[in-house]
Amino acid sequence: MCNRKFAILFVLLLSLFTIKVNSQEISLSNNAEVSVLTCGTGSEIYSLFGHTAIRIKDTTNFVDQVYNYGTFDFSTPNFYLKFVKGDLQYLETSCTFEEFFQEYLYEKRSIDEQVLNLSQEKKQALFDYLNASLQSDERFYTYKFIDKNCTTMVINTINKIIGKPVIGINSSDAQTCRTILYPYFNNHFYTQLGTSIIFGNKVDLKSEQLFLPSELYNNIKDLKVNNQPICKESNKILEVGKTEIPFSWWNNFYVFCLFFLIIILLNKPSIYKAYFVLLGLLGLFFIFAGFYSLHRELVNNYNILLFNPMLFALIYFEIKNNKKWILYSSIFCIICLLIYIAILINKPYLGIVAPFIITSGVRLIQLFLKNRR
Repeated sequence: MCNRKFAILFVLLLSLFTIKVNSQEISLSNNAEVSVLTCGTGSEIYSLFGHTAIRIKDTTNFVDQVYNYGTFDFSTPNFYLKFVKGDLQYLETSCTFEEFFQEYLYEKRSIDEQVLNLSQEKKQALFDYLNASLQSDERFYTYKFIDKNCTTMVINTINKIIGKPVIGINSSDAQTCRTILYPYFNNHFYTQLGTSIIFGNKVDLKSEQLFLPSELYNNIKDLKVNNQPICKESNKILEVGKTEIPFSWWNNFYVFCLFFLIIILLNKPSIYKAYFVLLGLLGLFFIFAGFYSLHRELVNNYNILLFNPMLFALIYFEIKNNKKWILYSSIFCIICLLIYIAILINKPYLGIVAPFIITSGVRLIQLFLKNRR
């Protein structure tokens, strides 16, 4: 989440060197303001969750800089493997507010500003800290989808300067990470499906921290520190009308269901074998990702009960026409399927994996009835 296009990386890095070399030595005036910027969602996958950044503005010293933690480099060797493994390095960058504004104006994404009620001492400390980290290795961090992203880094930075974790989540209001994330994929069906089945049980736990820009915005809006609102002022800097996402003939649930309906109606053993091979391969990938990746969201993935590697054994016994072991294998897979349905009863994505469940169930019951004699 909160990824930034590599196309703007050069601009952001250039801005790092164009700010005053001794900016960390600037004494901010009493007019200085520190703001949290919350940017709207976009249509690209990297922008589905929005973005969070820090703005420091001081008209007296001609300072108007935006600091964000959402930049990565596509030219990183083994970029995708590092992303999957969970050791991809993101970095803090800085640019002028005007550059930041023009980017989001071009992408037609809103910008909301929340001016923080900080003392002059805290403003200066935050300004010095951000500029010092820009010029050190501290600007790099290992990206984690939920635990360490552009929003959590902003929260940690502000809390560090304030001296206590004032920005955080109310445990009584906490939802599961899966419930929070799921609506963001609306109108992106295959992305919604893919993220649903690749995530393990960690995302079914109640969120222990704020990790999305909109969550942080709502938290700051109502937060009080020492009986004083932490948000002194809210501004709508860039308001963008809701963009209608064009209808896709293939990226939708109905075409997805049609594919499975065809498999069931054709009812050909060869097609079912190919279908089970696909499910088995996905299951092996989930197992591999769980062991290989450092992303805790991919560990303990119960979706292998549906995408079951045992289907390879079932296919093998079918080819060998071993009725006894076809029966045993089909019973085992049916039991796994029933356990999977029980787990998904209260999960938001039960509906979109239902075609998998129905198609697998139909074929497994066919095999059970045919070989039980």
